[in-house]
Amino acid sequence: MKLSPVAERRIIFTVLLFAVALPLVFPIGWTTEISEYTRIAYRLIEETDENKVVIISFDYDPSTMTELQPMAEAMIEHAFKKNQRVIATALWPMGVQMAEQAFDKVCSHYPDKERGVDYTNLGYKVGGMVTIQAMGRSLSDVYPVDNQNTPYEEIPMLQNVRRLRDIAWISSLSSGVPGLKEWMMVARDSYQVPVTGGCTAISAPGFFPYVNEQRQLHGLLGGLKAASEYESLIGRLGSATTKMDAQSIAHLLILIFIAIGNIKAWHGKKGRQQ
Repeated sequence: MKLSPVAERRIIFTVLLFAVALPLVFPIGWTTEISEYTRIAYRLIEETDENKVVIISFDYDPSTMTELQPMAEAMIEHAFKKNQRVIATALWPMGVQMAEQAFDKVCSHYPDKERGVDYTNLGYKVGGMVTIQAMGRSLSDVYPVDNQNTPYEEIPMLQNVRRLRDIAWISSLSSGVPGLKEWMMVARDSYQVPVTGGCTAISAPGFFPYVNEQRQLHGLLGGLKAASEYESLIGRLGSATTKMDAQSIAHLLILIFIAIGNIKAWHGKKGRQQ
């Protein structure tokens, strides 16, 4: 039975729909080769001592959360596994909500982690590089209260944290300016605090040159694939991995459909010649 072009398209779209949806519901957990950029970022957190205080800056908004939110969740979980205490900050207004969502997601698997003791969200501050420079002098002056209106001095995990030099490492998850480059220029170059981070896949090539022998950047997560690689390193079957599963299956099916179309066209041409 010969199908019409409309019927063929409907079949292709239906098969693709199920192929993409099923891995999201029933994750496969395929792994890929892990880049050195991802490994360097992983080692920075892995080799940091317990009970150290770290910063993850949420410098993005919902428009790029598909790529960056899985990185945030993976880094928070990795820090929790190493018993490191996490400060969330934001140079973008919506970053505060992104941080809360990430903490809620990870803490659902780590119910023993307590706000104020193991993590805190200091909120958003306008100013970009100027804000980071001020943090180098005094964190409590920049963030007198957290996003729950708890005074800085009353947050247990911050009792011995006065300035950026008291931070073990900083990660900026960035989709633009201000973001990762500002943290690198001030926190790393001025205060010698190790800086890592993540960005969208399209922005990653602009940051790769900074992952050099001087360690201006301690690794980089570039896009959803890098987030999936990081999840693989910490043994997490997270949203990045499931989305990469769906993407991989879709790409495979498209190649199969292209091959079938070429074979069909070749047979049709051969039949006309005969």
